[in-house]
Amino acid sequence: MVAARITVNGKETPISPATPHTSVLDFLRERGLTGAKEGCAEGECGACSVLVARPGVNKPTDWVAVNACLVPVAALDGQEVVTSEGLATAGAPGTPATLHPVQEEMAVRGGSQCGYCTPGFICSMASEYYRPDRCASASAHSPSADGTDSEHGPNGFDLHALSGNLCRCTGYRPIRDAAFAVGAPSEDDPLAQRREQSPPQPVATAYTQDDSAFLRPSTLADALRLLRERPEAVVVAGSTDWGVEVNIRSRRAHCVVAVDRLPEMRELRIASDHIEIGAARTLTEIERRLDGSVPLLAELFPQFASRLIRNSATLGGNLGTGSPIGDSPPVLLALDASVVLADADGEREVPLYDYFTGYRQSVRRPGELIRAVRIPLPLSPVTAFHKIAKRRFDDISSVAVAFALDIEDGIVRKARIGLGGVAATPIRALATEAALEGRPWTAETVEAAARVLQTQGTPMDDHRASAGYRSAMLGQSLLKLYAQTTEAVSS
Repeated sequence: MVAARITVNGKETPISPATPHTSVLDFLRERGLTGAKEGCAEGECGACSVLVARPGVNKPTDWVAVNACLVPVAALDGQEVVTSEGLATAGAPGTPATLHPVQEEMAVRGGSQCGYCTPGFICSMASEYYRPDRCASASAHSPSADGTDSEHGPNGFDLHALSGNLCRCTGYRPIRDAAFAVGAPSEDDPLAQRREQSPPQPVATAYTQDDSAFLRPSTLADALRLLRERPEAVVVAGSTDWGVEVNIRSRRAHCVVAVDRLPEMRELRIASDHIEIGAARTLTEIERRLDGSVPLLAELFPQFASRLIRNSATLGGNLGTGSPIGDSPPVLLALDASVVLADADGEREVPLYDYFTGYRQSVRRPGELIRAVRIPLPLSPVTAFHKIAKRRFDDISSVAVAFALDIEDGIVRKARIGLGGVAATPIRALATEAALEGRPWTAETVEAAARVLQTQGTPMDDHRASAGYRSAMLGQSLLKLYAQTTEAVSS
């Protein structure tokens, strides 16, 4: 097997002697590329952002920004990375490099002060700069006469691209001004030209150092055989959860198995009666490929962590952790989703409602993987996702509520309500669903059902919210949905 290697700013370099748990960030900094910084070590500040060549949506390749502090460098075996240093164009010997357009705008508009966070901002901004449909879609979110709104510039720049980057001294207005000022890439821009070619194909990896191994099988069958042989292995996809464990809690694993590039776990297909989403598809890929065709998911995605996290995080990973405050389980519960579990003996489909068995526990057996998530069709027409958190974006929810209702002739024919943050597991609000189904969609019905919803789950007091607040927010969430649907009908 070929030795593990990574291409950084156009130069191929061996990964050895880095350990299997060494992050991309530490790997780069040890080689003198110190633009990327460690700020939080858990994917919340974006100071470590770098660009990775990934399979594209509208072009063969997309330049995707990721948190280098979370990704093991072995996970990028055979892949291409561009850092903030690699964005500038080198000049002739003895002359300074030419700044990248994103770097230039940040400089002339005062987007940098101490400079600690600036390289991360620039890489996240460059990812959006190279998004192929950016300029063409400028008017899609722009209701005002000058073609702008608070989160989208006249150049089509989506500020959500920077939602995972924090700046503590410059202030965000100059950074936003720089983002809204960048134009389209020139025809001779090498990174723009690179989008026309396919990204590097995933390579099978067996990287061992210091008695630890990072393994990337070629096929799902190989992965399942490996997990049967080594049930203690840690399975990773985007590493947005495991990376935090490594950095903050100093956890180490003798064997890590990567499943993020397995073709069998990256399918996304729409059949006549269901949508199947591969468990290793990133949330950004799902969002852009579904393009709003599942409105409840479309409402979830902007509220799920940050763009940097969504560029790596997967549905399989979010469900696999079993966290009671994960944002996707309430939505998938409301969508009546099921999970396809696979092991070396075959597959089984389990309704998500039956999947969680206790705090961070599930019916998934040792050696099993979540291969895919299935959402039945047709979809309920009345949906909403309400996330109650201290920050609007990039925060952990105190309470999450997802609704999916079928309302015909003013009667609630079907109700599905998923809840997060109010019990040891994500749950369905079964009593509230029963209080709605078969009844008229009126203020009287909704107020009665809201009182039932306040009693659902077993909320607790913690540093995010009190139990009483969580219960109150459940009831208010249903009242809010009714107000929103009534307003929509009347308008």
